[in-house]
This record gives sequence, structure tokens and C-alpha cells, in this order.
Amino acid sequence: MEERVPCKSVQLSSKFKENRTQIYDYTFNTFGFLQAERYLNHILKCLDTLSEYYLFYPECRHLQTKSRMYRNIILDAHLIIFRITDERIEVLDIIHSASSIGKIREIRRVSL
Repeated sequence: MEERVPCKSVQLSSKFKENRTQIYDYTFNTFGFLQAERYLNHILKCLDTLSEYYLFYPECRHLQTKSRMYRNIILDAHLIIFRITDERIEVLDIIHSASSIGKIREIRRVSL
């Protein structure tokens, strides 16, 4: 019999919220309102399903641990990096997929 993965609450860091707003503003100014709304909706849909399907996403290869607690959602041009804890899912940041490894590793220090 299959065991269900327990649902966990999702908490967003202030850094994630700030960068999401910057991405929206950049997309709006570069590609227009419609594209900015589409990309924002794409991000929000990923977050909506995260509480239940967090184990479907791959481990973040630059933040490997034995527990595989750091994972990422690959979007068109960005990565949403989150951490799985015993109590919840912590969405740490959204960064451009071409960011340096050093910048990605700094995300471990993000606290909620």
C-alpha cells in the first residue's frame, strides 16, 4: 500500500517576497503587463502545489545535504529554492537561474 507524503504548511521568506516583486517589476517594464501577470501566476501556481508535492522537486545541486532538505523549482529563467523542515516548507528565495554558485550557497543563511 502506498504511503502518502504528509502535507506541510508553506512559509515565504521576506527575501523571496522582495525578489518576486522585483521580478514582476522587471518583467512588466521589459515585456509588459500581460507577460508580467502570466509569469507571476506561474510562480504562484508552483507555490500553491508545494505543500503537497514538495518531494517531486529535485534537490538543489549546489546545496546538497544528507537529508536532501534544500530543493528547487525550475521556472523559465529562475529557481525557487526551498527548505524542507519537520514542521513546514520554507521558501527561501527566487533567483535567476544563471546566478553564481556563491550566491546560491548564501541562501542557506536566509531565515524566516
